[in-house]
Amino acid sequence: MLSFDNTETAFRYKSNSDLTRARILFSTLANPELVKVGKSLTYFALNLHLPIAWAIKPTLYKHFVGGETLDECEKTVQLLSKFNVKSILDYSVEGGKDHETMQRTLEETLRSVINAASHPEIPFSVFKPTAFASQQVLTLASENAPVNEETAKAIQFFKDCVEILSKTAFENGIPIMIDAEDSWYQPFVDQVVTEMMEKYNKNSAIVYNTLQMYRTDRLYFLKESLRKAEEGNYYLGIKFVRGAYMEKERLRAAEKGYPSPIQPDKEATDQNYDAGIAYTLEHLDRISVFNGSHNEKSNRLLTELMAKKGLERNEKKIWFSQLYGMSDHISFNLADEGYNVTKYIPYGPVRNILPYLIRRAEENTSIAGQTGRELGLLEQERLRRKKG
Repeated sequence: MLSFDNTETAFRYKSNSDLTRARILFSTLANPELVKVGKSLTYFALNLHLPIAWAIKPTLYKHFVGGETLDECEKTVQLLSKFNVKSILDYSVEGGKDHETMQRTLEETLRSVINAASHPEIPFSVFKPTAFASQQVLTLASENAPVNEETAKAIQFFKDCVEILSKTAFENGIPIMIDAEDSWYQPFVDQVVTEMMEKYNKNSAIVYNTLQMYRTDRLYFLKESLRKAEEGNYYLGIKFVRGAYMEKERLRAAEKGYPSPIQPDKEATDQNYDAGIAYTLEHLDRISVFNGSHNEKSNRLLTELMAKKGLERNEKKIWFSQLYGMSDHISFNLADEGYNVTKYIPYGPVRNILPYLIRRAEENTSIAGQTGRELGLLEQERLRRKKG
């Protein structure tokens, strides 16, 4: 059975100093109060336009981010590739604020698509929908609410951006993944992504939608998506994640008086996630699968299902992925066994990428066992190297 316990394999790309820095970082993230204070101080400094890169770049940024530009990420891409781990470069600057920012984000995302197409170590491109429209605009579009001329233009701009990126990905033969958003404005995102699939996925899965499987409706949505794809004679690209907005989703549902769209507990989420993975493997003739999971059980399940079906470990329709800076014991051990593996690597200017970094810090603080697991593995590797 596949093991994720080999820390020599998991951390062989890290120097001793890298290992020490990672241990210090995760030790800090294990303290919720420190993370809370750090978040407050960071936003305070941002609001006052104080210089903060000197503190962020050698710590959180260096561990979780590839660099400020595509060129700066190249060193990391090449390092990972030595161990059969591919890269996905995600321009993680938060957009949706003003037209000028969104236009710059579009131009940079286009560069990332073209860069991936010419780079064998970068098998996918990606973008976040709220880079090209505000949450308010996407909510109004999802509700089919009457809108004024300005909002109508913003909705059309979003659709144009998704079209441009999808068309560029198609023309360059590089798959593109569209990240998921909050449930109340995901319907419009789903609509536009489905339109792009109908248009550009006629021969293979170029456009990928993302399903947050902590949502109670996503398994049904997956099955409906397959039905539409079969009727429309196009292919599905599906990226699976568990979900990132649980507390916000439940709070909004309670405030507005509608049933929570989120599974009641982790067990139900895990069952839903694994059911989605299993369903796609029954329909590989039509679906390509991107397994974005830090859960050992789900990753192992996918390898077992592949073996039962007699699939090659490097089956081109199946990919495993974890975030850069997390779960190396999963990524590198899978890659060492010959599976298709990528690291999701954000990039962008320090100041602009801070919201992403704060989410990573909070995630590692709140997820049960996440930080403890990382610390335990890092310590195990430290002791192994010391003995060796």
